[in-house]
Amino acid sequence: MPSLFGRDGAVPGAEEGVAVFKQACVSAEFRALAAGQSSPVTQWLWALARLAHRECGGRGVGAIGMCFTGNFALTTMLDPAMLAPVLCQPALPLNDPAGLEIAPEEIRAVRDRLEREDLTVLANRFAGDRFCRAERFAAYAAALGDRFVGRVLPDSAANTDVAPFFAERVACPYSVVTAHLTDEVGQLTIAARDEILSFFARRLAPDIGELRSAGSRDAAR
Repeated sequence: MPSLFGRDGAVPGAEEGVAVFKQACVSAEFRALAAGQSSPVTQWLWALARLAHRECGGRGVGAIGMCFTGNFALTTMLDPAMLAPVLCQPALPLNDPAGLEIAPEEIRAVRDRLEREDLTVLANRFAGDRFCRAERFAAYAAALGDRFVGRVLPDSAANTDVAPFFAERVACPYSVVTAHLTDEVGQLTIAARDEILSFFARRLAPDIGELRSAGSRDAAR
């Protein structure tokens, strides 16, 4: 898992969370206020996707981006290794609810690839999310057409027993499959999580023909 900010494994305390958020906002790697541009960190993520694919093999790579990193999985579609991009509450750019944190020529290239290879982009947000609003999902749908599969969960589905940073600083349902996930059978957030896992399995797991071919090669050895 790429580590882009904060302390690995830390529970987000309110003050530490604010400090990490402020640092990310001004970082040159994350163009938090730049609509129509891609963050420089996505170049590194392309390389990571290629490395993971080379080391692990298989059909390709899946990725889930959340909040600041929400759009990064989409931009990584510019690398052939990426087959299953998931966007959860993509927050950038912060100052333009309808803005997309990807360059126009890059999102056109992504759409061309989605059409050419019959791929889709899965996305999630809560209806009352103040950081990833309806305008952003509408902009993604306009740019990607029916290749963009956007899921909007009702605010009532959000977990209310959250860590201090979210309780004190994020005054709306926000993190669909982490902080605001209600971990109980039958909950909509669990259904969203399971759909993501199914999406990864469908795109990335080898099909029967590939498994038989691999078995034949092993037998020949």
